[in-house]
Amino acid sequence: MFKNSIPGLEKVFKTDIGPPCVVLVTGPPGSMKTSFCYTLMSKYLEHTKEFGLYTTLEETSQSHLKNMKSLGIALSPHMQISDFTDLREVDKVVDEGDTTDYIQFIEKMINYFKKKYGDRFTIFALDSLGALYSLMEDVTQMRKRMFYFFKMVRDNNLTAFVVMERSIGAESQLLGNEGFLVDGIIMLSLDRNRGKLVRYLQVEKMRACQHSMEKHAVEVGKDGMVVLGPIFDTGEG
Repeated sequence: MFKNSIPGLEKVFKTDIGPPCVVLVTGPPGSMKTSFCYTLMSKYLEHTKEFGLYTTLEETSQSHLKNMKSLGIALSPHMQISDFTDLREVDKVVDEGDTTDYIQFIEKMINYFKKKYGDRFTIFALDSLGALYSLMEDVTQMRKRMFYFFKMVRDNNLTAFVVMERSIGAESQLLGNEGFLVDGIIMLSLDRNRGKLVRYLQVEKMRACQHSMEKHAVEVGKDGMVVLGPIFDTGEG
């Protein structure tokens, strides 16, 4: 998953992950969380010819694709980009007139594509958790609900990437203690190094996987995202 996707990511991961696995991709605004997930999925699916579902709640599918194209990230023919409007109209996942429980709605999407593609459906992304919570009228008992949501993802033998907004220095959780429930946490953020702001990637945890815990510089070029290598604190503010 990691070692045959984004160039340079093999410097971070000594061993790879396998399904089922739920990974939280966290960081502040502008840290390229969406670009990381989309690039990872696109490159992985290009090699494997498996199927992936990318669900965006932050913007429309068309806007998302436009943004990814501007970064040099090509659309994979093996990936479905969906927002709720697309799936309601095209696939009729939710019956008309139903009151939508958005977590249940995503479960129905996953079940739909699992039935359609079977074992070829291996990778899923939700962008973002904060947007999902903002759509929900009832946010009580979120730890229990997210526990069962992540269990459903694992039961479908998927590798899932869940985007979550997170301030620098804040804990990796919102309403459901998400950081404790997931298998891995990847932090994307900004660091001032030698007088310049540098985007970086850092793995905070990844179960059953050997990985570096150093900050690794990340940049986006004409062919998409690239991991450059470790950066070191200089003591600059």
